[in-house]
Amino acid sequence: MIKMKYLMLQLTAVLVLAGCGNAQNNNRLEAGEDATAAAETSEAPPKETETKTILFFGNSLTAGYGLEPDQAFPALIQQRIDSLDLPYKVINAGVSGETTAGGKARIDWLLKQPVDIFVLELGANDGLRGISTEETYNNLKAIIEKVRSKNPEVEILLAGMQIPPSMGQKYTQQFREVYTRLAEEEQVVLIPFLLEGVAGDRDLNQGDGIHPTEEGHKILAENVWTVLEPVLQEEAAS
Repeated sequence: MIKMKYLMLQLTAVLVLAGCGNAQNNNRLEAGEDATAAAETSEAPPKETETKTILFFGNSLTAGYGLEPDQAFPALIQQRIDSLDLPYKVINAGVSGETTAGGKARIDWLLKQPVDIFVLELGANDGLRGISTEETYNNLKAIIEKVRSKNPEVEILLAGMQIPPSMGQKYTQQFREVYTRLAEEEQVVLIPFLLEGVAGDRDLNQGDGIHPTEEGHKILAENVWTVLEPVLQEEAAS
């Protein structure tokens, strides 16, 4: 009888120990699963940030006439963007001698690619040729409408331009108002005067007195960046 009780006590002890072992094994399995899940989460590759496009569409000022491509203000904007590690690539679509009419005819081809931010810099050649300010206004408006039609969410910046008073005070005033009028009516972001701080300064312009030097383009880049940076910050926050 005593021997039977002893055997039963041993059996009970074995079962208790087995139960503890199973519980420990289960705990280890659960802990292992949690650790594996955590490792998989931490090792999961980060999602790639989509690179957006900034298209600079203009004339010889955008093209960087007389300079190396990396000295023109759009390239300097790209350098600033890269230094801040922002997900934007700049495309320089400047063509020397371009008028607003030429730009209107050319824009459709460029809109085959998606555009997130569009910087419109045209009109100076219209002014130098004395083209009707109403024609300049209509051409610029048509370009803006085409860009929006193709890219409804696009942000548009308009580079304001002024011309010397040699064309007459009335024409000069009307020309300046083309840009302020468009900015208000079309709800685009206005760069008040692209050549601010450069126009008329011999040290900042090439021999023709029209096209900025390398140092002049640094100032143009700053004029653009002052207006562009808040747009980029707003895009990043949205």
